[in-house]
Amino acid sequence: MKLNIKAFGLTCGIIWGLTVLLLTFWIVITGSAGSTLGLLHKFYFGYSVSWLGGIIGLIWGFVDGFICGAIFAWLYNKLTAEKE
Repeated sequence: MKLNIKAFGLTCGIIWGLTVLLLTFWIVITGSAGSTLGLLHKFYFGYSVSWLGGIIGLIWGFVDGFICGAIFAWLYNKLTAEKE
C-alpha cells in the first residue's frame, strides 16, 4: 500500500496548522501563561502568543506540517516498496 504524498502532506499541514491556531487562541482567551507554546517563536518567525501570532502560527504550522508529512509519506513509500 502506497501513501499519496501530496494528500498526506496536506492532511498533516492542515491538522498541525489548526492545532497551533486553536492552542494559541485558547491561551489568549483563558489568559494562561502559555510559556511552552511561546517557545514556538524560536522556530516560527513572527509567532507570538497573540491573535495575530495565532494566524502566523497557522501559516507556519501548515508549511511545517506539510513538509514533515510529505517527507514521512515519501520515506514510508520507499521503505515499504514491494519488489517485482
